[in-house]
Amino acid sequence: MKFISKNTKTFKVFNALYNGAALTQSQATKRFGVGNLAAEASRIRQSGYAVYSNTRKAGNGVAVTEYVMGKPSREIVALGYKAKAKGYTLDTI
Repeated sequence: MKFISKNTKTFKVFNALYNGAALTQSQATKRFGVGNLAAEASRIRQSGYAVYSNTRKAGNGVAVTEYVMGKPSREIVALGYKAKAKGYTLDTI
């Protein structure tokens, strides 16, 4: 499992999501200077956290992607156990 270093943009996004915030790209850019929120979400997922992306319509009718942290689904947990049983580790993936 990879760890998230403090004083990074990834940690700032992680901290906001972990504390219950839902973030859009626009919000992440304004609050943390993040240029690619999808990449930050991917880094957080690589550290073992369930980050979900949901598409919704903003007030002006434009579709926006909002990222939230949640509980991993049973399917994801089962896949993790199956991979581990087959001998896969983060180093081998």
